[in-house]
Amino acid sequence: MISLNMNYQKLNASYLFSEIAHRVNTYQHNHPDKKIIKLGIGDVTEPLPPACIKALHKACDEMGSRDTFKGYGPEQGYSFLREIIAEKDFKARGANISPDDIFISDGAKCDTGSFQELFNPSITVAVPDPVYPVYVDTNVMAGRTGLYNKGRYQNLVYLECTSENNFIPELPKKQLDLIYLCYPNNPTGATITKAELEQWVRYAEKQKSLILFDAAYEAFIQDPDLPRSIYEIPGAEKVAVEFRSFSKTAGFTGLRCAYTVVPEGCLVYDHMEAPFTLRGFWNRRQTTRFNGVSYPVQCAAHAVYTDEGQEQVKLLISYYLKNAAVIREALTSMGFDCTGGENSPYIWVDTKRDSWEFFDLLLEKAAVACTPGSGFGRCGEGFIRISAFNQYENVLEAIDRITTLKL
Repeated sequence: MISLNMNYQKLNASYLFSEIAHRVNTYQHNHPDKKIIKLGIGDVTEPLPPACIKALHKACDEMGSRDTFKGYGPEQGYSFLREIIAEKDFKARGANISPDDIFISDGAKCDTGSFQELFNPSITVAVPDPVYPVYVDTNVMAGRTGLYNKGRYQNLVYLECTSENNFIPELPKKQLDLIYLCYPNNPTGATITKAELEQWVRYAEKQKSLILFDAAYEAFIQDPDLPRSIYEIPGAEKVAVEFRSFSKTAGFTGLRCAYTVVPEGCLVYDHMEAPFTLRGFWNRRQTTRFNGVSYPVQCAAHAVYTDEGQEQVKLLISYYLKNAAVIREALTSMGFDCTGGENSPYIWVDTKRDSWEFFDLLLEKAAVACTPGSGFGRCGEGFIRISAFNQYENVLEAIDRITTLKL
């Protein structure tokens, strides 16, 4: 008899974004004449940078010739992409990351979800609250969390991020083994300073913990004093893994390309506290369960780092940040307290009422879809997340609809 992994039955009833899609689809079915403006899920709307399109075409032509055809590539990614990432994203900012530390993948969501597979089921896992649901749900599937009760899983440690602490959690007083951090933060849009991030690195060093640092939105940071990588903090290469994505940076949500950084000096321990290099285990996992990102897509990602590509990516980032500024300014003028939207594409809005109630209000009265903060955790109750990923004209229309409501 085939048996179910019973941990799947512990999952909260509905994945957040599936529930949003259900409510939006139901509204559209009941109001077929209405134009819904979606400012919820963080999917991009603008075309790929021309430099990436050019690289895609060239690579596809190469695949049409016997002399330049590519079959299976290295699971870790082609060296031409790993080398330029190490140079442009890390060494240029003083971080000592080598091409061998970089693993190309088809998405940061996949990697942040999969990385926990490397660790003992009994480790203590800490997640921020509010939290990107993938961090939680994959640990539920792995059997680490216990049962769901009153908005939280029994065996997870929740690092509360509130307006009182500027959405930067306090250092825990207890031993934590695996710590998820995300900055610029999804969903709150908050950023972290080097001094604040250094405290977490020092904690991880002392406790022999590992930080999984999600930097998917680093390209939106405009303040030069803010860290764009955890490896800008000395010693982080021994206690942290970093995840990056081309999805929001260069519009690759439909093309799929990202990468994970696992430094050679990053350690993991066995039951006798003997140290092992973590990178080798991630490499083993990837070579077993992943066949790599296609050659044309990696060529397109490489084009992001050309002079032409860098200028085009900056224009994309500026476009979405312009949307964010419009949203934040309008909601602030309506009397709402907002976080994000300056170094992040997300605006976190304190509605001072039930999150799903406010979601339904915007959908029913303005035909605008956002994301209810309670879907990200207990500390998200009373908030909504509004995404800047849409066409500028749609953002203006959405804001016009919202500002005419009596909220």
